[in-house]
Amino acid sequence: MAKILVIDDEASIVNLVTAYLKPEGYEVHTAADGIAGLKAARAFKPDVIVLDLMLPGMDGIELLTHLRRESNVYVILLTAKTEETDRIVGLSVGADDYVTKPFSPRELVARIKAALRRLQPGNAPGSDSGVLAFRHIRIDLGARQVMLDEQPIELTAVEFDILVALARNRGRVLSREQLLETVWGGTYFGELRVVDVHLGHIRQKLGSDAYIATVRGAGYRFEDELL
Repeated sequence: MAKILVIDDEASIVNLVTAYLKPEGYEVHTAADGIAGLKAARAFKPDVIVLDLMLPGMDGIELLTHLRRESNVYVILLTAKTEETDRIVGLSVGADDYVTKPFSPRELVARIKAALRRLQPGNAPGSDSGVLAFRHIRIDLGARQVMLDEQPIELTAVEFDILVALARNRGRVLSREQLLETVWGGTYFGELRVVDVHLGHIRQKLGSDAYIATVRGAGYRFEDELL
């Protein structure tokens, strides 16, 4: 049974989301402020967190900053349409996805289902039990592990899937639209900039821009050499 933590101070939203998640068989926990949400995340160890940005006590961005120091749990932000800057900051500090208010509960459930499928071993887009081996980077698809020059690199689920999509198409340019389609499976309706943010994280963790080239006006290309 997958575990979902909903952190939001609006009781109506918490009740609505819970009413849609529980019939799907998920174990749902809730928290109404940032401090309680962080404690719940540590104790409950959810598979997915639905996190509101505007929280009392500790806002969603601060909570997420603390959380990312200790966990790669999949996080979906709930944001108002007017909170574009905060949304981008949230993605920059480690959120995996976002849904804007007012939102469709069915869309949120679909995003959660897609995230949980992606987190299952062997269920990443185009995944199998093989290994993608390059001169510097080695990607174990079954174990969902990345090694850079024999050193492990910790990636979130979305970051891993984006890197796999690019590595499988080594030498080819993939547009942001193609990456969204491959990684999110056509269930994403937000900004294309989410791809740029996640790729920035990947480059930072790899310690170099050399492995993923930006092709201006076209997209991104993976450039490590085949073994």
